[in-house]
This record gives sequence, structure tokens and C-alpha cells, in this order.
Amino acid sequence: MKKLGVFTSGGDAPGMNACIRAVVRTALKAGIEVYGIRRGYAGMIEGDIIPMDRQSVSNILQLGGTILRSARSQAFRTEEGRARARAKLAEQGISHLVAIGGDGTFTGARIFLKEYPELSIVGVPGTIDNDLYGTDFTIGYDTAINTAMRAIDNIKDTANSHDRVFFVEVMGRDAGFIALRTAIATGAEAVLLPEAPTSIEGLVNTLRWNYEHKKTSSIVIVAEGDDAGGAFDIARQVKEQLPECAYRVTVLGHIQRGGSPTCQERVLASQLGMEAVRALQEGSSGIMVGQVCQKITYTPLEKAVKHHNQIDKNLLNMVSLLA
Repeated sequence: MKKLGVFTSGGDAPGMNACIRAVVRTALKAGIEVYGIRRGYAGMIEGDIIPMDRQSVSNILQLGGTILRSARSQAFRTEEGRARARAKLAEQGISHLVAIGGDGTFTGARIFLKEYPELSIVGVPGTIDNDLYGTDFTIGYDTAINTAMRAIDNIKDTANSHDRVFFVEVMGRDAGFIALRTAIATGAEAVLLPEAPTSIEGLVNTLRWNYEHKKTSSIVIVAEGDDAGGAFDIARQVKEQLPECAYRVTVLGHIQRGGSPTCQERVLASQLGMEAVRALQEGSSGIMVGQVCQKITYTPLEKAVKHHNQIDKNLLNMVSLLA
């Protein structure tokens, strides 16, 4: 392996820059030329490929987002688009790639490898959702839950001051990992997740009990993909059954994706970036590097995408038990 390309794709996540830095510096010390592919698969198709050196990744550990930028590419979903991407890589002599991203990134990599088996691609899990199989934590998750926790702590101050119920919507279209951890960390009265059916009646009973026992405020954490709807819909349904409920809705949105990554995030991202280069050097391809029980693991991309992590039911029970 003489040349290596690295790119970030899909939703950005805090810690991606630490991973890019680790990939670049690990490869350079091994005598490998490194090229950054800007804007993910879209940039690959357009040939937006730049050489990288040590200085390219200097002073980026603390930055959120991704210096290589990211994009979603409809063109890469077509054979023609992938053929153009392969041609652009060939122009630069690149056949080894580190792909930092989530479901969509790895799905694209799998298809790319099937059509062009001469390529070698290793994935690194970069998504705040923490839903990829084969790693305990994905890059971006720890920062996202800490960002959400701090925001909800601030909201609780207002909730307590005005005797209100706050419905706080966090990211998680298909997975409730952010919602669950932040609910425990902030002492929320309830958490609503895509993985568990929502009972509006049960939620109303919980909030009514709080009123009857003079609890001054309540926090309900809602993952955006909950089956009963988003936070606004759920708040409306609760109000219909509990007219005395004074409530407010807060959607945290994309603040969860931004910000300086935590210490844990930077270390994890650096480890996985370094291991991705080593995996390519050893001849691995079509796998995702992860960390399970603090040990580096290799998981086939297909398995990482198809077998999502499962919610810990013990943690789910903790929310109601400790509320």
C-alpha cells in the first residue's frame, strides 16, 4: 500500500477530526501517502481529492465537525456515479480507503467493493446515534449525550421555576441511545424511544401522579423517531388527557452534532483511526474497526449495518425506577 484515501460521509459527528488526524499521521509514519477526499462520496465522484501531510491535521483535535466536510450523494447510488468515483481514485493511484461514517457510508462501501473488488476499504464508526453493531461506542456519541445532558440541565432550572412539564426532543430517528442515557443522567420522569412502544395513557398517569404528589416539574425525553410522534405531537396528546398540564416543548436538534469532542471521544477516535490504517496494512478489507470491552474488534461491514446495537432494558427500567 503506497497511497491511502480518507473521507467522512453522512452526518458529521464530534471526534471525526481526531480520527482523520490519527489516520493521516499513522499512515505517514508508515511511509504511505495520504489523500483527503472532501465531501464524502460526492467529492470522490468529482475528484475533490487533496494530498495531506502532518500540518494538514495540526490543531484539529478540539474541533467539532469534519475538516474534510461531508455530504450525501445521490449520484453514488448509481452505477455510473460509482464508476466515475473509481476512475477519479485511479487517477490518483488510490486503491485503499478509510471510510468514516455510519449506515449509509458503510452500505455505499459494501456496494463499491462488490463492483470493484480490487479496492480495499476499512470503515470507522462515526455517528452520534451509537447504533452500529460491532462497537460499544461510536465516534460522536459521547459528546452528543453530554451536550444533550447540559442542555436538559438548563431546561430543568426553568421547569422548576415555573412548575411546568418539558418535553425535550433529542436526535434518534431509528435508535434511542441518546434519549436513554440523557434521561438517566438528568433524572427525567419518562423517556420515549423507537425501540419501545409508547403508551400515552401510561405517560399521562405518570405525570398525573407527579401533580398529585406536588412534584414541581417533570422532564420527558423523546427520541425523534418514537412511534407516537415527535415531542410536539406527544405533548398535544398528553394535554388532551391532562388539561391542567402546563407544558413547553424543546427540540435540541443539531446542537447535539456540534461542539468540541470530549476527552473520551478524542481518545476513541484516535484509537480507531490508527487501527484502521493497521488493518489495511495487514490486508483487511470490507470490515469496520470497533471497540468492544475496550478491545479492538473487526466486524464485516454487512454485519455492522444489518445487526444494530440493542437497547439495554436494565437502563430503560432505571428511568422509571429512579424518577
